[in-house]
Amino acid sequence: MLASGTIACAVLGQVAAFAYPKLTRFVLDDVITPGRRDLLGGAIVGLLAAFALRDAFNSLRIRLNNRFEQNVIFDIRRQVYGRLQELPPAWFDHRATGDLMTRVIEDVGAMERLLIDGTEQGVVAVLGVVGVATLLFLNDPFLAGVALVPVPLLVAGGVWYTRTAASRYRARSRASSAMNALLMDNLQGIRQIKLFGREAHEEARFAERADALRQGALTVMKAWAAYNPVMQFAAALGTVLVLWLGGRKVLDGSMSAGALVEFLLFLGMFYAPLNVLHQLNQMSQSARAAGERIFDILDAPPDPPGDGPAEAHPGASAPHRFRGDVVFSGVSASYEGRAEALAGIDLEVRAGQTIALVGPTGAGKSTLVNLLPRFYPIAAGRITVDGRPLESIPLAHLRSQIAVVSQEPFLFNGTIRENILYGRLDASEAEMIAAAETANAAEFIRRLPEGFDTRVGERGIRLSVGEKQRISIARALLKDAPILILDEATASVDTATERLIQEALRRLMSHRTSLVIAHRLGTIRDADLIVVLKDGRIVERGTHTGLLAAEGLYARLHRAQEATAALQ
Repeated sequence: MLASGTIACAVLGQVAAFAYPKLTRFVLDDVITPGRRDLLGGAIVGLLAAFALRDAFNSLRIRLNNRFEQNVIFDIRRQVYGRLQELPPAWFDHRATGDLMTRVIEDVGAMERLLIDGTEQGVVAVLGVVGVATLLFLNDPFLAGVALVPVPLLVAGGVWYTRTAASRYRARSRASSAMNALLMDNLQGIRQIKLFGREAHEEARFAERADALRQGALTVMKAWAAYNPVMQFAAALGTVLVLWLGGRKVLDGSMSAGALVEFLLFLGMFYAPLNVLHQLNQMSQSARAAGERIFDILDAPPDPPGDGPAEAHPGASAPHRFRGDVVFSGVSASYEGRAEALAGIDLEVRAGQTIALVGPTGAGKSTLVNLLPRFYPIAAGRITVDGRPLESIPLAHLRSQIAVVSQEPFLFNGTIRENILYGRLDASEAEMIAAAETANAAEFIRRLPEGFDTRVGERGIRLSVGEKQRISIARALLKDAPILILDEATASVDTATERLIQEALRRLMSHRTSLVIAHRLGTIRDADLIVVLKDGRIVERGTHTGLLAAEGLYARLHRAQEATAALQ
């Protein structure tokens, strides 16, 4: 409806504009030449009315087009963002945040300009060219033929620009993304930059990226600076030819001066939409490069949803809660850069058990736990939860049954209240406070000037590591998931804070199936089972006491940590 109204207003405005050449001829030939003063006022009023109609239709067109434009750009951005939410975490591993932001903001805008402005202006320009060309041939076929002499040159220029522009616009888009990615990275790491005194180094790196964008933009502008004036000159050539030959016809008496002026005015209206089409060609090349980057997101395969029964989906009347039995059977996994991150993993975890995963860096501990919420695909074998294969469980329901507390907790740039309620958005105030109490977070929160409404800053920068960790534990408590994944949550805190966090974790782990990635071996003495990984394989399993007695890798890791602690 908005699109049709926009085009209709544009066409009506164009038709109203046709009155200007006609009335100008009338004034010159039928008013001024014969001296008919009585007709001049009516002609001027008619001309003012035509201009008023043209501008009224244009005003309505702009308002309709702006509304249509914003609706479309909202829909495209929402669709792109929605697909980003559906993509598996592995897809983001090799894409910079700044690059994705450029796509959502700049590239969507470039696509939208072609889809909305390009469609509207293109349709109106084509109709204008056809309509005015018809009037030109009706007025004087000979001069109309002369006016078309530059058209082959205009077409050839458009074809050349189209064939050569794509690479230039792609290079400019890549340079823009690279600069934005570096900017995002540096803003997030500003403290490290200042700590290491790398301001000049980073300024040079940014200047290099900004210069690449400048060079890309100049390359685009250089081509346009050559293309556009040549097209303008070609159009001017047609006008000069018409004025020359039309002037001779006026001198010969076969054409009136008013008819020539009318023809020239229509000729301007003929070449103007041709110039619009050339500008749309430039816009289309920019949109083409942007569209490739947008469809790289839209065409990416989303997380497979799982094929479980409908009643397991969140939002159903009574989605079942997992017991928490997890079994890994011959599981192997790989990812880019590492052919075999896990190989032949067999592990059985009973509901309510605590399983600790230990091993040197790169052993596969994080890969193993990331397979459970299906952050990464399984290359071979299978994982079952409560006897059901992982891929048969609806993805949203599976992840609703798993809580994660990581070594580096992530907090959103909002209030403490919003971050805790992220665990369950419909939780009551009492439930939120209870979760904070259980996580040993309520005391320090109440000491803050705004309490639970205190804003934490980007990534929780205004809070200490221990405070952020306890808020993330409160968030996990509020989620109340039966399966818990912990990545050593006390690795970067002092002894007093560690005690508070350990107490909160014990409460969180109570009656839940827990997979704990352990860096400090002293924190997992009471685990039901300790699994030792090396090079993607399980090399030992048992209790703390049994593994120490076995004098294997676990015992060596334990002695090394004790020796380090003794030196401190």
